Amino acid sequence: MDLVQKKCVACEGGAAPLTRAEAEVLLKQLRGWTLSGDGRWISKEFKCKDFKDALAHTNTIGAIAESEGHHPDVQLSWGRVVVELTTHAIGGLSENDFIVAAKIDRGDE
Repeated sequence: MDLVQKKCVACEGGAAPLTRAEAEVLLKQLRGWTLSGDGRWISKEFKCKDFKDALAHTNTIGAIAESEGHHPDVQLSWGRVVVELTTHAIGGLSENDFIVAAKIDRGDE
């Protein structure tokens, strides 16, 4: 099933994070996301035309995160938004991170 068609599920602490190999497979379904060197998070930088556009994009990301109940770290600055996703409860990546990333990409189309 395509990631954008999936829904995030609650993640309990103690669950195993994805392996680097598993994360790399899911990463292929995304556009422009980067896997960290330690394989614990994914990130993407969005270029925007100005602060107002960056703020609007941040609000779109926030709405997606709220609807999925899975929240990224977001850095907002003039003309730029950086998003980092990890599943804090397990100290690494889960499928939820890739679902939210895919939905952010879809909202960016």
